[in-house]
Amino acid sequence: MEYQELHYDIEPKNYIDELLECSLESTFSFVIDHPISPNTNQEETPIDVDIERLLQLETELMEFDFINPDATMNTEMSQEIHEDVEEFSPEEGSSPVKEIQDELMEDSSLADLLLTAAEAVESENWSLASTVVTRLHNLLHDHVNGDKPFNRLALFFTQGLHCKTSSSAPDFVQDSANKHSDNTMSAFQMLQELSPYIKFAHFTANQAILEATQHDEEVHIIDFDIMEGIQWPPLMVDLAARKNASLRITAIVCDERSSGVIGQTGRRLEEFADSIDLPFVFDQMEMVKEDDFERIAVGPTLIANCMIHLLHMPHKGSSQVKTFLNGISKLRPKILVLVEEELFNFSKMASMSFVDFFCEALHHYTALSESLMSGFCGGYKLALRIIEKEFLGKRILDSVRQFPCGGKERNMWRDGYPTLKGFRPIPVSSYSISQAKFLVSLFSGGYWVQHEHCRLALCWKSRPLTSASIWVPTPRKTASGSTSL
Repeated sequence: MEYQELHYDIEPKNYIDELLECSLESTFSFVIDHPISPNTNQEETPIDVDIERLLQLETELMEFDFINPDATMNTEMSQEIHEDVEEFSPEEGSSPVKEIQDELMEDSSLADLLLTAAEAVESENWSLASTVVTRLHNLLHDHVNGDKPFNRLALFFTQGLHCKTSSSAPDFVQDSANKHSDNTMSAFQMLQELSPYIKFAHFTANQAILEATQHDEEVHIIDFDIMEGIQWPPLMVDLAARKNASLRITAIVCDERSSGVIGQTGRRLEEFADSIDLPFVFDQMEMVKEDDFERIAVGPTLIANCMIHLLHMPHKGSSQVKTFLNGISKLRPKILVLVEEELFNFSKMASMSFVDFFCEALHHYTALSESLMSGFCGGYKLALRIIEKEFLGKRILDSVRQFPCGGKERNMWRDGYPTLKGFRPIPVSSYSISQAKFLVSLFSGGYWVQHEHCRLALCWKSRPLTSASIWVPTPRKTASGSTSL
């Protein structure tokens, strides 16, 4: 059987009416009078941010302890850097090169110093790298609590560079990937209420799923990183409106420590499904190797949902992403929906050097920070600080410290880098494009939607922030030479 493109004759149910009428998705519970089934007009509904909660957090964040150099790069750590410099550097006054370096660093901007440190790390010049990191630390010590967001970003990058120059990661780095403070959910709610970042990902992915399954009754979704399951209630409401529709979600567990949290997510989704009379099944599978996917009893219509490296999501290693994509390719889903932070785009990452990646990361997170500032002006500056603490800082630090720099390290990393082998992209529907553009128009600032090469990208000014694309399995050749699904 020759492979057929996905065409949609019936205009699928869309979210534009919902966007006109609703605030954003509720973060903490799924209820029947959820904003996805609203009765109020968008113009009459103010952005629902808990101001009292912000005020409660003010005392904690006014001193900005979470990026206070004394808290994150403490005295012992600073001493360690100075010891490294003494170990690798020539004696005081013995080298004119050292004097020139010190003089240059006195006059260099933060960005120049960051790039100098990145170049030193890539060339494994640990003496210079440690010296520049120490200089950055000293410069940022007096300015990090000010109103200049770039100073705070610079400290996050400095922390990542410190991890490259130090033989052991400090405690705040080791805990960053798994530690969730009491403010994490507040930060998540603020991020989705005051920017299109999360909603662009969820609505674009859900629209693609609705279009691909519009003639199907039994829908089975395998979700790479379900987190709290906020993406799925709007889709569930639309499926419940269909005759004889049912939904099954299989959540992938990459870390057994997250199994309990995923189980709670499943129970909340089951309660919500009961409230809207949607037949629903939730299960989870611990993913260790590609063969684990053979244990999944696949439903009639299989959809793969893969959201990776988005700002609010925990970091996933490239080996985990590769295992998921290779495993899901064996199941040949009807579509794979991929939403990824543009900095980690598959087509660019594998060929980047450490300095290339560092420069891209510096531009990317600066643009992201500027975009958030456009919605977090005035009384919402505190909200931006919370998001920087809970998401932005950790993501920058993880990105820098985990990207390989040495030749051997890079070769091993490149060999294990995920690919979309076995899939090919298909065009995004015109309706999805219109919906995405309308969504972004609801937010102020320089947000816009770019559509090219079978993908949609949420952009800030000239820079893409995150992109969504739809992939289908490549046709298989039969023994007779024809192609089939």
